[in-house]
Amino acid sequence: MPAEPVAPPAVTDDDPGGRLVRRLVAVVALLAVLPALYLPGLVHNFFDLKIYMSAMDWWRVGHPLYDYVQPDRVQGELYFTYPPFSALLLWPFGLLRLGVTVAIFTVLTVLAVVLTTRWLVLPVIARHGLPRTFTLVAAVLLVLAVESIRETITFGQINMLLVVLILADLLFAVPQARRWAGVGVGLATALKLFPGIFIVYLLATRRWRAAAVAGATAAAATLLAAAIAPGDSWRFWTQELWDTERVGRTDIVGNQSLFGLLSRFTAPEKPDRLLWLLLVAAVAAYGLWRATRAARAGDALTGLTLTGLVGALASPITWTHHIYWFVPAVVLLVDAALSADRPDEAGRRWWSATLALVTTVVIVYGVVTFQKWGAGVIRTHDPVDFVAQNTYVLLSLLLLAALPIRSTPATENRTKWTDLSTSRDQR
Repeated sequence: MPAEPVAPPAVTDDDPGGRLVRRLVAVVALLAVLPALYLPGLVHNFFDLKIYMSAMDWWRVGHPLYDYVQPDRVQGELYFTYPPFSALLLWPFGLLRLGVTVAIFTVLTVLAVVLTTRWLVLPVIARHGLPRTFTLVAAVLLVLAVESIRETITFGQINMLLVVLILADLLFAVPQARRWAGVGVGLATALKLFPGIFIVYLLATRRWRAAAVAGATAAAATLLAAAIAPGDSWRFWTQELWDTERVGRTDIVGNQSLFGLLSRFTAPEKPDRLLWLLLVAAVAAYGLWRATRAARAGDALTGLTLTGLVGALASPITWTHHIYWFVPAVVLLVDAALSADRPDEAGRRWWSATLALVTTVVIVYGVVTFQKWGAGVIRTHDPVDFVAQNTYVLLSLLLLAALPIRSTPATENRTKWTDLSTSRDQR
């Protein structure tokens, strides 16, 4: 009697081959989407980096650094606006061909994305037994898809250098009470003033030594720049720092700060400064209060993420490429969703997972990437305008209130950010 044909085995969750195929499909799908997401940003053509390099050429032949001006169709005139210490960092790149500088900045930004994503994701992988290689690769590709990273790369910005310095300090050095704790935040503050909010965070959490080191580092870097370029340094700190007109129009949708939100109600006039200061004070007080609670609970990542969101909301101008802090927020929400495994935590799991998904969709699609706002004055006329023009502002406010604070034992907090190279792929 002939044997009956045997059907091939079904691909199930227990089949390693099936899992591998699905993971490869997911990675290929992410790789296929990335070019479409980057295509609109190609019009930027490394615009900001070209301004930096032109300013360095101007400075090198003896002109005052802050006299450099470049006409712009949208914003009128653009200037070199970074502190003098940033100019010292950028000056050597001006000696290279522009194409070489573009390649260096792009490669360094991608490497910084890989490094920082690894720092954020490895503890989640270890805590929940996730597949190590696949999770890291997928996470890096997703971060590269986020609008803030796309804009950083296509404009030629230095934002990811600052992120590396801040995360290295606040995830490793400060929790582990290293002697150099505070140096990263101090250097980032000297390069671009926005990171100064993290010195406030260190003070609020009573990390007195780290705050003092950060302040001293920022001061030392600033004094070094003043010794090399005294005239430009004096001019920056006494004049240009206080001139917000040099940075660009505040009503542009790319400015996702509280001041930008108010500016779009009053454009072309500036909003009331007192109202803005009151809003900033309220948001900063609440956000830093939650950040301090997180730090005291041993949750370093939530504390620094909340602080980054506060800084983005409080700054007069926060371009979309400045708001990296949505990335760790998504990591925190995914971690919270995976941690809520008891039946009575179903609601919290659903809320965390939903907010993580919504945040990811919003920051990948973006606020400005696929929109044509034009060069005219941007005003808010109705609720639809309000939401469309201030999506990141509203999302930042939501995350300030909604990000979960995890209670982490001190011993675990000291070790969870170490290299988990011995952990195995468990799936």
